[in-house]
Amino acid sequence: MKTSIIRSFLMYRAKLTPYHAVPAPLNGAVFEVRQGYKSKDSKRQNADIDNIAVAWASGYLPVFAIFSSQIDTDLVLRYRNSRGGIIVGTTSGNNQTSLFAFSKEVLGYDLSDFFHRNSEVIKSEVYSTLEILLRAE
Repeated sequence: MKTSIIRSFLMYRAKLTPYHAVPAPLNGAVFEVRQGYKSKDSKRQNADIDNIAVAWASGYLPVFAIFSSQIDTDLVLRYRNSRGGIIVGTTSGNNQTSLFAFSKEVLGYDLSDFFHRNSEVIKSEVYSTLEILLRAE
């Protein structure tokens, strides 16, 4: 992996709060990966903001990697204003906004291609799991 690409990604911090200087993280980045984020639950948000503070106190740039593209823009702004990054499951955008671009450009892995190659297997597993769960009721 190219060090310059990682350093470039860590410059993401400049986008977090337009009103405050955000220092360079001492130890790199830490990611919380989630399937989706539709909830506007204040307890979840406050816990996430606490986690953002702990990550920075430990010298890490905190980033939420959300596979879904469905996240409320107010929530994105709240997290970024709390100095937490968010990359979402879109195929358009750059490595600081798109989980798929981040995976391809920074990690060197084409996540979109993975899903295309494994689409039928994933669908089959989901359907099998749903059938089992529905029979259990």
